[in-house]
Amino acid sequence: MCGRYVSTRGPQDLVRLFRVTDWDERDDLPPSWNVAPTDDVWAVLERAPRGSGAVRRQLRPLRWGLVPSWAKDPKIGARMINARMETVHEKPAFRLAFLRRRCLLPADGFYEWQQVPATGKGKARKQPYFISPQDGQVMALAGLYEFWRDPSAAEDDDSAWWTTCTILTTEATDAAGRIHPRMPLAVDPGHQDAWLDPTHQDPARLRVLLNPPADGRLDARPVSTAVNDVRNNGPQLLERAEA
Repeated sequence: MCGRYVSTRGPQDLVRLFRVTDWDERDDLPPSWNVAPTDDVWAVLERAPRGSGAVRRQLRPLRWGLVPSWAKDPKIGARMINARMETVHEKPAFRLAFLRRRCLLPADGFYEWQQVPATGKGKARKQPYFISPQDGQVMALAGLYEFWRDPSAAEDDDSAWWTTCTILTTEATDAAGRIHPRMPLAVDPGHQDAWLDPTHQDPARLRVLLNPPADGRLDARPVSTAVNDVRNNGPQLLERAEA
């Protein structure tokens, strides 16, 4: 799974990198070295603004943890931070979003935890690793997004609408595979236009657009267990620790 990641690029950089045409400067998120489920995260997506038939590329904050439109309680989103690529086209929570509402979630890298067995000197524990592209480039994680409206809110209350997202995952390879059996999927720059285009709705063709981040050219380094606490944040979380 992908349960934590790092996203430190500012919106101006993301607008340039992903050729965004629509970004509301009132939307701003601080850099985060410990993005956790239910946090607001930057997402790149394509859809038509209200009252317009023209699809435009947008940068907007979404809540991480997809809440299906039919959900009765938004707390379900905390359990839907990932969607398995092998079954995403079948699961009721994800299948329509996979066809119509795809997005990119910019990330510097992600964390995974490796089980360390007990020894004579200590108990079993989980060692966190930071996994990132060898070239230091930003990753475009493959995501889906969905809309949910609070049924208890007034009809004219715009804040009643939640826009939430999830990250697609697959079997891990290379550096990530040595640490954890699952990893997030990414979309290469040459495939991003097709991935974001809401008119592309062939599941088989959509699958071939996805790759391991950085085509599997990843570095993995052990980091402090401070990342385990979502209250901890800052670049010090990425410093190498003794494994």
